[in-house]
Amino acid sequence: MRNVELEKRIWDHIDNLTKPIGSLGELERIAAKIALIHSSVKPRYLDKKRVYVFAGDHGVVEEGVSAYPKEVTREMVYNFLRGGAAINVFARHVGAEVFVVDAGVDAEFEPHPKLIIRKVGKGTRNFTKGPAMTSEQAELSLEYGRQIASTCLKEGVDIAVVGDMGIGNTTTATAIAVAMGIPMEDVLDIGTVIDSAGLEKKRRAVLRAIKLNKPDPNDPMDILTKVGSYCFGEMAGFILGMTREGKPVVIDGFPTTAAACIAHMIDPDLSDYLFAGHRSAVKGHAVLLERLELRPILNLDMRLGEGTGGVLALSIIDAALKMANEMATFQSAGVSKGNEIPGEG
Repeated sequence: MRNVELEKRIWDHIDNLTKPIGSLGELERIAAKIALIHSSVKPRYLDKKRVYVFAGDHGVVEEGVSAYPKEVTREMVYNFLRGGAAINVFARHVGAEVFVVDAGVDAEFEPHPKLIIRKVGKGTRNFTKGPAMTSEQAELSLEYGRQIASTCLKEGVDIAVVGDMGIGNTTTATAIAVAMGIPMEDVLDIGTVIDSAGLEKKRRAVLRAIKLNKPDPNDPMDILTKVGSYCFGEMAGFILGMTREGKPVVIDGFPTTAAACIAHMIDPDLSDYLFAGHRSAVKGHAVLLERLELRPILNLDMRLGEGTGGVLALSIIDAALKMANEMATFQSAGVSKGNEIPGEG
C-alpha cells in the first residue's frame, strides 16, 4: 500500500531545496521514488552497483531474422568476460560490476568468476514450428532468475541493472509484445541493421508463431513458454526476486523491457521498484514502457542492448540522490523562498 504521508514529506523536502519547485524535473522524481523505496525522506546512496547480462540463443534465428549468425552470442559472452564490450566500458565509468548469466547459450564455457551458469538448455526451439520451450523449462528459467537475485541480495547489492545478449532477441521481444495483445505495427522494428526483406522475415516469423502457438494474452507463463526464451524467463525471475525484497532494478532496452512485462503480469506492484534506464531507438520499446508506466531516464538514440542504457542511467540516479541529500534547503541556506504552489515536481 502506498504511504501517502511519507510521500508528502519526501516531496516537502524536495520542494524546499534551493531551487524553483519542479525545476530539476526527472531528477526530483527519481529521488522521490528511491526515497519511497528506502522509506526515508532522504534516500540512501546506492554504493554497490551490479549489472547482469542474461545471454541465450533463440531458435527463431533459423528464420533469417537477424543480420548476425547465432555464434555471435557465444563470442560476445567471451567479450564481456574479457571486459571489452560497451557494457564493460560504461560499467567501469559508473563503478558497477558486470556479471554474465548463461541462461541458454548454445555453447559450453569454462568457469569464470564473473560468469553465472544457469543454462536451461542450449537455445530455445524455433517458435515458428512449435512452443519455444516446455512449461517446465519456463518455470525453471523463472526460478533460476530468482536464485540469481537471492545471491545478489545476500551480497549486499544496492541496485541492479538488467541487460541481455542473444542474436534474435528483438524478434522474441516482438513476439512477446504481440502475444500480450499489442498490434504488430506498433512494435515491429530492426534490432541489428537488416533490410526490408529481413524485417519482413521477422514479421512473418512472429505472425506464424502467434497463429501456431496461440499464447494466452492474459497468462504470462503461457506467453513465455510459447514465444519467449530462457534468458527472458531468467530476466523476469531476477526482476521479481529483487523487487519483492524492495531493491531497485534498472531495465535497459526492448528485450529487457519485454521480460519486465512478463514479470509485471505476475506482480503488478514491481513497477514501484523499477526504473527505465533509457528509451531505445527500437520502436516497440516506448510502447512497452508505456504499458509499465515508466518514464525513461535517458533518450540517446541507442539500441545496442547489453544493459548499456541502464548502466549509463546509474550516473543520473546517483546525481538525483546527491541532490536530495546534499542541496541546502531555503532555511539552511538563508535564501528567501518564493510563493510557488508546491507540487510533485
